[in-house]
Amino acid sequence: GDPEYGGNNSAVQAHVTNALQVQATSCAFAAIMADGSVVSWGSPDGGGDSSAVKDQLRNVWQVQATFEAFAAILADGSVVTWGNG
Repeated sequence: GDPEYGGNNSAVQAHVTNALQVQATSCAFAAIMADGSVVSWGSPDGGGDSSAVKDQLRNVWQVQATFEAFAAILADGSVVTWGNG
């Protein structure tokens, strides 16, 4: 697939092991890992770049997606969002 839209995960492939869940926006993916962290890839504007909130993405229970953004629900009930919006 088109790398710009998440069709190529080679840049993060080494980090995407033991994924529990994967969600997608229109142009990016986010995976919850077994350790409760999140790995994202694809269009940076569409949620593929979660680096701005990486330190907050710990103990993630669930990720939901919209057209170009993600919301992660953490174990403490708080929500972290990233992407376009």
